[in-house]
Amino acid sequence: MTRIAEARRFYARLLAANAGAKDPRLEEAFAAIPREAFLGPGPWTVIVVPWTAGRHAIETPSADPVHLYQNHLVALDRDKGINNGEPLLHAMWMTKIAPKPGEHVTHIGAGTGYYSAILSRLVEPDGEVTAYEYEAHLAARAADNLAAYDNVTVVHGDAVRAQLPPSDVIYVNAGAIAPPASWLQALKPGGRLVFPWRPAEKIGLAVLITRLNDGFACQPFMRSWFIPCVGASRPGRAPDVTVKVPSSAQAKRIRSILLTEQKAPDATAVAIFGDVWFSSRSLDNRRSG
Repeated sequence: MTRIAEARRFYARLLAANAGAKDPRLEEAFAAIPREAFLGPGPWTVIVVPWTAGRHAIETPSADPVHLYQNHLVALDRDKGINNGEPLLHAMWMTKIAPKPGEHVTHIGAGTGYYSAILSRLVEPDGEVTAYEYEAHLAARAADNLAAYDNVTVVHGDAVRAQLPPSDVIYVNAGAIAPPASWLQALKPGGRLVFPWRPAEKIGLAVLITRLNDGFACQPFMRSWFIPCVGASRPGRAPDVTVKVPSSAQAKRIRSILLTEQKAPDATAVAIFGDVWFSSRSLDNRRSG
């Protein structure tokens, strides 16, 4: 085993352990796929987010890929604040959504394709990944990087306006004020959607949505900060669009999400953004109520 492969294997083991992964395929995927293949030639710029305010950019001391096998953001487009995200966060998210062999994953905000490649391994055999990237130069790089992955299709386009394919998993890597109704409707029964919820400037939560027989269950499960999702990071400006912004405490109490065309917001509404609203009432409570 080469020193880089050894570093990657240890990195994968640490990620899986810290994420509490029960599926051994997660560790295997992170160990198998070289991060450096998706980040361009080094040295690379690592983005450090300290507990105090601000961010720091630190260049790796060389183009040795061993420097990439740590839990760091790596810059893809510094001017736009686009990075290859923290591996542990993604390991935790993938553990939460648990992609299965044969499932279809739609990845929104694919960047240069590293996490699309990881997802593609988790749905083998027979599963597929559709990877959307809004930025043209990143989508082109992703298409090149993923050319050898037969079960991945890269789409340069706006996933907010697109008609998404029927999906078992929708994996979103850009902050949204609310998921568009079209994303919810694209979920298959039992499908899971994970996204960074940014209903207000100082609120950032990772949220898991699951499509059940009688609606969409909703679970915030950790803090999370991503750059805004183009087209889904501000409330609509139409005069008939209702907006209700939650406090941080209210945001953590969401338990279900509904389409306004199917049910008007009621007293349990924690947040309302046009055609979707978040409720503090769980689906079980709705059935009993």
